[in-house]
Amino acid sequence: MQAWKDYQEKNKDRFLNELLELLRIPSISANSANKDDMRKCAEAVKQRLLEAGAATAAVYETDGHPVVYGEKIVDPSKPTVLVYGHYDVQPPDPLKLWNSGPFDPVIKDGKIYARGSADDKGQFYMHVKALEVLSNTNSLTTNIKFLIEGEEEVGSPNLGKFVAAHKDLLKCDVILISDSAMISMENPSMDIGVRGLAYIQVEVTGANRDLHSGVYGGAVANPITILAKMIASCHDENNHITIPGFYNDVVEAGQEERNLMAQAPFNEEEYKNDLGVKELWGEKGFTTNERTGIRPTLELNGIWGGYIEEGAKTVLPSKAFAKISARLVPNQSSHNITEILLNHFRKIAPASVTVDAFELHGGEPYMTPIDSLAYQAAAKAIETSFGKKPIPVRGGGSIPICTILEKELGVKIVFMGFGLDSDNLHSPNEKFDLVNFYKGIETIPYFHKYFAEISK
Repeated sequence: MQAWKDYQEKNKDRFLNELLELLRIPSISANSANKDDMRKCAEAVKQRLLEAGAATAAVYETDGHPVVYGEKIVDPSKPTVLVYGHYDVQPPDPLKLWNSGPFDPVIKDGKIYARGSADDKGQFYMHVKALEVLSNTNSLTTNIKFLIEGEEEVGSPNLGKFVAAHKDLLKCDVILISDSAMISMENPSMDIGVRGLAYIQVEVTGANRDLHSGVYGGAVANPITILAKMIASCHDENNHITIPGFYNDVVEAGQEERNLMAQAPFNEEEYKNDLGVKELWGEKGFTTNERTGIRPTLELNGIWGGYIEEGAKTVLPSKAFAKISARLVPNQSSHNITEILLNHFRKIAPASVTVDAFELHGGEPYMTPIDSLAYQAAAKAIETSFGKKPIPVRGGGSIPICTILEKELGVKIVFMGFGLDSDNLHSPNEKFDLVNFYKGIETIPYFHKYFAEISK
């Protein structure tokens, strides 16, 4: 509607500057040194909600980092939309690979470079500004609630308890999440599901201290070597995961869905060039889009041990460590897969070392029905704004809280993300295109309009 566009155009510079202020706060949930920054960011989000038109907003305590809640209730008889997002961000390491400071946002070539720009400050803030647009043009046709947490990047360990204790506060008709990506601005898409996650850490111990690699090398097991062999054994020559029981509960995607996925535009050469690789790698028998959407994976997220500083130190290390994650597909349980992974690494360790393996965090896979009223409203909103119907795809990432939100609140989730897979999520030089940011603010009001109409 023209009034929305006029208001956004008039205030677009302020919208951007407000986002940049949020991006300057190093709200790293994984690092206890940033506890005060987390609090500062939560308070800033609360204030922005109030300024955007929320009638009430508050910071709620949890056993970890706080949750921000806000709402604007225009008419209890109208449908209610709960917007979920997170204000915490991934650690920025390795810092030396950033072209600018991760918390000193820079705009270059029409993109915002900063940690959290796309994941998820830039994306949840689109909804805050959409609330402002609707409020200030007197065109809000739904009730809007916001649930913005501070622990998504560490597995949302405390949000489930908060949701269970505040069901009445969070009561809604649909949950709307913009923590996902589109294929491209030319080919808009909507995630119809996200993968689950099982995340563990493995510690291998050999001798009771670091040893001289000349005196003891060849006589005592090297934990780094043993750990590397254990990890390498987890995939066969077809890049199929070899861990017994890993695939037992996998629901295979049908040919109809695979055919639909094949319709999504994909240029393998552009994909490789963007990543700087000469060849792609993955499970034999599946396309790249299938490998990142409908198939489970096992990845090494970090490995360390021994001497890693400048220069040489010839030691045979006492310990080696690895962080390992599995992305899960429908019907796989993060609890079951975690137990399978932990037991596997304990079992395959040779007697020359000892293994300590433990869980870091996890979450369940989630699928949203494409025949729901909310999905139809979101698809129509995107078609109105982009001029094209969105392609339904499965997202490769994980949003651990999804299944808990649905279970506790009894409603479905719709994913309406405006980022791109190439936005360097969790990597140095994370970015979010200004066009995407503004397009999200333009599109979201249509969702509220169409959801209200279709829900009558």
